[in-house]
Amino acid sequence: MSIITIIGAGQMASTLSFPAIENNNEVRLVGTPLDRDIIDTAKATGFHPTLKRQLPKTGIEYYQIEDVNKAIDGADVIICGVSSFGVDWFSDNILPILPEDIPVLSITKGMITEEDGKMINYPHYFLSKLTSNKKLSINAVGGPCTSYELADKDNSEVVFCGDDINILRRLKSLFETSYYHISLSTDIVGVECAVALKNAYALGVSIAIGLAIGSDGSGKEHYNSQAALFGQSIKEAKHLLKLVGGGEENMVYFGGDLYVTVFGGRTRRIGTLLGQGFSFEQAKEQLKGVTLESIVIATNAARYVRCLAERGLVELSDFPLIIHVDDIINSGAVVDIPWKAFESEKIWWWNMI
Repeated sequence: MSIITIIGAGQMASTLSFPAIENNNEVRLVGTPLDRDIIDTAKATGFHPTLKRQLPKTGIEYYQIEDVNKAIDGADVIICGVSSFGVDWFSDNILPILPEDIPVLSITKGMITEEDGKMINYPHYFLSKLTSNKKLSINAVGGPCTSYELADKDNSEVVFCGDDINILRRLKSLFETSYYHISLSTDIVGVECAVALKNAYALGVSIAIGLAIGSDGSGKEHYNSQAALFGQSIKEAKHLLKLVGGGEENMVYFGGDLYVTVFGGRTRRIGTLLGQGFSFEQAKEQLKGVTLESIVIATNAARYVRCLAERGLVELSDFPLIIHVDDIINSGAVVDIPWKAFESEKIWWWNMI
């Protein structure tokens, strides 16, 4: 049995308690300063108010943030369960108090864009925030997996990535079950880029849903237009993945994650509202209180592309979808999908023989 301390009581972080406890591990669930109500409710009733599921009845203990040191003491693994908006909080408040011999597994999907446009994944960003003499093993989870379906034990395929394959194998042994299937990869850049970009492009694909159902919601959802945007998303993400130096095999995680995100959740909702004709500010107001990580990722991805274009390394015309999404959310542009920009001509060499 191992002790797994989860810091951040959001939906996905809390859901990991299911496979962890099934493997006879002890879970300590620690709320951030924003999770007080979740911890209080779960401790009193076992019910997670945002996941809307009963958490395991045994094998789990609940802690408010003031008791985080107690929750870390004796732990074998730390789960970083914050959203992308909590990355700096985790870096500043949690990383400094973690022992070096405890591996970290992060569920946070996203990336940081530096002033020069360079994209940095969260595991590497965390490492950059450590003091010069501190060492930590920081790993991450990627792949298509929604929290509520994992909690319901629907078969899910994910990937754990990190620098040390032996640590990854150990982490896999703690969480893998008959329904939670885990691949391993030491391509941190590729995995993290792929699973972060899916949020940005899922927003773009979801715009087609809003366009189809119309401003009053009375229309019928169409799939040709969604499929067209889905295909363009794969094309652009594949190009971006190559630019950052990630392996092409990570497109499996991008495609799967894109699929599941378009079919439900926060990113679908914001994209649909934009497609229905709401301005970005109006859409945000309707989703007030909802964490919209897709906005951050789309902004960072477009910024990366624009920086590369300024340096002459790419053409903006190669990324029409992500640039249009960025224009909508950051420049007040109205939705006008650049369909013609998606067209291409391809002449294969054997046609020339």
